Amino acid sequence: MKQVKASFSSGELLLEGILATPQGKGPFAAVILCHPHPLYGGTMDNNVIRSLSETLTRASFASFRFNFRGAGGSQGRFGHGLGEQEDVRAAISFVSAAGKVDAQRIGLAGYSAGAAFALPVAVNDARIKALAAISPPLSMFSFDLLRDCPKPKLLISGNRDDFTPPRQFLEFCQSLSKPEECQMIEGADHFWRGYESRLAAKVTAFFVNVL
Repeated sequence: MKQVKASFSSGELLLEGILATPQGKGPFAAVILCHPHPLYGGTMDNNVIRSLSETLTRASFASFRFNFRGAGGSQGRFGHGLGEQEDVRAAISFVSAAGKVDAQRIGLAGYSAGAAFALPVAVNDARIKALAAISPPLSMFSFDLLRDCPKPKLLISGNRDDFTPPRQFLEFCQSLSKPEECQMIEGADHFWRGYESRLAAKVTAFFVNVL
């Protein structure tokens, strides 16, 4: 695995990210990873995001994790979701033009608030072919735009998640249009401590099947 630090522009801001690629010439399918809420400590070095990056790369995917504006070394300040959507569009443009990446096979995975910020972009951007929502905080954000989304989509949550009660998660999953995949992991809470590898394996398997 090769990891390269990257800088890319989002409007007038300069954001930081890390592009990880497998060994070989490529081009590789790629997955963009969006971290949890930056005001509560979320960065691209989050335990879930790092585990996903490593597991995807072992499965011969490129992965791109980045810091939203105001997080880590990225410029700016929290954009109340709207600025973060601009960051997601910029990340998609960066990955689409990156060497070794197959621009026709790009997916996106958002974790917690990262899913709420990123999915409005991913649903409507033709460059994103599949998407995953990890621990979508249904009690805090609306995810209604997923109901009629025709793209392959995975929703995955733990049955001990305080931000999305299991019943609410299952009811929402039943409202989704196909193709959809929903999974609930027994014992896991919103933060996935001790369950990172299991989660990453399931998310990676999803992208292997759809990209």
